Amino acid sequence: MPSRKQFIQTAGVLAAGMLIDIKPLRAAGRLESKRPPLSSRHFTSQAVEETIARLKKGLKNEELAWLFENCFPNTLDTTVDFSMQNGRPDTYVITGDIDAMWLRDSTAQVWPYLPLMRQDKKLQELIAGVINRQTNCILLDPYTNAFYKDHSKVSEWKETDYTDMKPGVHERKWEVDSLCYPIRLAYHYWKTTGDTSPFDADWKQAISLTLRTFKEQQRKDGPGPYTFQRKTHWATDGVPISGYGYPVKPVGLICSIFRPSDDATIFPFLIPSNFFAVVSLRQAAEMINTISKDAALAKSCADLATEVEQALKKYAVVHHAGWGQVYAFEVNGFGSHVLMDDANVPSLLSLPYLKAVKTTDPIYQNTRKLILSTENPFFYKGKAAEGIGSPHSGMETIWPISITMRAMTSVQDTEIRQCVKWLLSTHAGTGFMHESFHKDDPAKFTRKWFAWANTLFGELILDLYQRKPDLLSL
Repeated sequence: MPSRKQFIQTAGVLAAGMLIDIKPLRAAGRLESKRPPLSSRHFTSQAVEETIARLKKGLKNEELAWLFENCFPNTLDTTVDFSMQNGRPDTYVITGDIDAMWLRDSTAQVWPYLPLMRQDKKLQELIAGVINRQTNCILLDPYTNAFYKDHSKVSEWKETDYTDMKPGVHERKWEVDSLCYPIRLAYHYWKTTGDTSPFDADWKQAISLTLRTFKEQQRKDGPGPYTFQRKTHWATDGVPISGYGYPVKPVGLICSIFRPSDDATIFPFLIPSNFFAVVSLRQAAEMINTISKDAALAKSCADLATEVEQALKKYAVVHHAGWGQVYAFEVNGFGSHVLMDDANVPSLLSLPYLKAVKTTDPIYQNTRKLILSTENPFFYKGKAAEGIGSPHSGMETIWPISITMRAMTSVQDTEIRQCVKWLLSTHAGTGFMHESFHKDDPAKFTRKWFAWANTLFGELILDLYQRKPDLLSL
């Protein structure tokens, strides 16, 4: 995730600790659309606009409809830069308030629009452009998490980061999920549209680089080529042991030196990301076999997926005195482990969302109980809500993404409804989701413009509207 910011008090919306009273907000016109004027929007999709109109008409809760209208199109309204380059679509996607493209965030930001591509060829072209841009980024450096649009631009981090900072790289933090998300997007784009035009020789080379990088970070033949150190006072930005991280026993798992939060791991075998890698490698194998007709590369992807899966069965499960068998968050292969969860996805909570485990998996259910309790050091209950936070934003901060993901992975209607209520009551009058908010006062929040949180919220509301509309009658 992007660099840290101090909490900000939302001026003119709430005094600290004050409950939101929606009636005065309506009277003051605060439920007017927060979207940019049509002429200022970066991209407009007819299918997205029709979806917004349908839900606004169908949702009984006016504030919920207003939030959906603001949040669901936020990625298209404010963060995409679409063009044609050499006859191919190219889409650069910023996270919001930072002008850089994260491989993770750019996938997550456009993900809810994939089902609408069938109705909107322009939208399909935009998402094909994201795939093409991600391919070019991976070819530039598979160890990088965030890139500039201009591949000749030199990063502001170059003066503080000791790593191989090429031009075009914004931040070079090695995170397993950064190479999983582009495969997730490519696979579901292909399955939805049948279009294979983005999956050319460059894309195949990016898959080969992904495979090579994953194997290097299994560290069977030494620590590999990647190191990272930074001049900083943020402990979670520093990587020990000359930038390689704490030692691991090479057991088949893949090292991730940073978490999806962009915070350094404690033990480099990050379990949620390894689960994600299994899913992604199998998706890549299917695509390579079917589209590229390269049986050898497809087999290599599938074999690595099986190896990581077997290692997860042996090393990811630990015993907890209260909850029994649970998935650890991080392990080192020597027997040490960390029990916690982080709000960023992939997380332990999100494993069914990523199709890595089934919701009915008893170990997942035990893990879910653990991480949604005070046994998880980053789970907080406050006056405003309860949910999982992250070391990235400091103590006692809840991430709307974690509340949204809790609803998306729940099989209990009462829990889902409660999550929607929390999301509805913690936007601090802004009409958008934030990176995080204080558990007792949602007016104290980080990142007013964070498109991933917005579109993920939109994905949840659209899904519930289609499957369980009664849960939105709040």
